[in-house]
Order: sequence, then structure tokens, then C-alpha cells
Amino acid sequence: MVEDILLTIIRTFFFYVVLLLIFRFMGKREIGELSVLDLVVFIMIAELASVAIEDTSVNFSRQLVPMVTLMIIQVLFAIVSLKSQKFRQFVDGRPSVLIYKGNIDEKEMRKQRYNFDDLLLQLREQNVKSVGDVEFAILETSGKLTVYEKEKGKKRQPDFLIMPLILDGIIQKNNVKKIGKSEEWLQRELSERGYSNTSTISFCSFQNGEFIVDTKDI
Repeated sequence: MVEDILLTIIRTFFFYVVLLLIFRFMGKREIGELSVLDLVVFIMIAELASVAIEDTSVNFSRQLVPMVTLMIIQVLFAIVSLKSQKFRQFVDGRPSVLIYKGNIDEKEMRKQRYNFDDLLLQLREQNVKSVGDVEFAILETSGKLTVYEKEKGKKRQPDFLIMPLILDGIIQKNNVKKIGKSEEWLQRELSERGYSNTSTISFCSFQNGEFIVDTKDI
């Protein structure tokens, strides 16, 4: 009996250290910022660790293999997501603008299966009393709603929302359309500023009449 308790304590400590090392190796992210992939991997690893602690009949190495395998999968997918925007959007999704310049985008809400009760709940959680007080509301990939309220007594700022027009060399067509511009306009403006090839741009936004451009590291 005493030996079983001691073995359980040792296994608990061992897998506690293993989990710390695995999660540390997979990178730093806040709980609220976990992607679906992160969440699935974390749950599976935690479940495997729980079984490994309870099942003393199986040796350490056999129980470590699936945990390390999941860690490797998560790291590989994270590397691929850094290289590929399409893969990143497939795994993490993309932010959705639910309220733009004070207007609710019901089509986008239906697309995200997000109802008015959800919207009002998250607005109340941020002490926003009325939808009419909101200039922009963005549903992040984590499920959090980012809200920008209207500035009372001031003229509306049409370019207040930072909207990426180019990410990882790919033109964000929907965002270009939302600011009332075209791809031809974007390419022409960038070309005049010395950026003839948009594929070399890692990030580009247009705010208050100015371009913010960051090129890819060589």
C-alpha cells in the first residue's frame, strides 16, 4: 500500500515536470488566445498525463511517446501556420468585424453563428450600455469581442480601425473593399512608394491617409 502511494507520488511529480517542459516548449500563449488546435492538443496531453499517473502498470516510456508525439505535431503545425496564411486561417480562423462604423453586419454574424444575445452579453461585459455607442466590434479568433466605442462630441474618424490590407504578401481583398478601395488602387499607391511587389510585404495597413508598411525579413 505504502509502495503504491509512493509510486503514485513519484509518477505525479515526473509527469508534472514533463507537462511543464512540453507546454513551455510549445510556446507562450494566454489561455484566452489558444487556437482550436492548441486547445485540442492541451486537452489530449493532459488526459494522457492523467491516465499515465493512474496506470502504474505501464512503463514511463510507452506513456511518454503519445505525449511527445502530440507536442511535435503542435510545433510542426505552428511552424506551418507561420509560413502559410491559408493554413493559419483554416486552423485559427480569422477575426470578424460584426459592427463597422456603427452598423451591425448581420450577414457576418450568421456566418459566425453568433446571435444578438451573444453580442449584447459581450457588450455588457465591457460596460457598453448600447449598440448605438459602438463604432467597431471585432470578434477575435479566440472568441473575445474587441469593442471600440464612438468618441462622444467628436467627429467620427473613418480610419480609426486598423485594418490590414496585406498580410504575409497576400492582399486582403475583403479589407480593401471595406475601406472603399480597390486592389488596383492599393498596388498603384504602394508602387509609387517603392513597393512594386506586394509579395515582399509582410504587413500593410492604411490609416488616417497614411500607409504603414513592413517588408519581410530576408
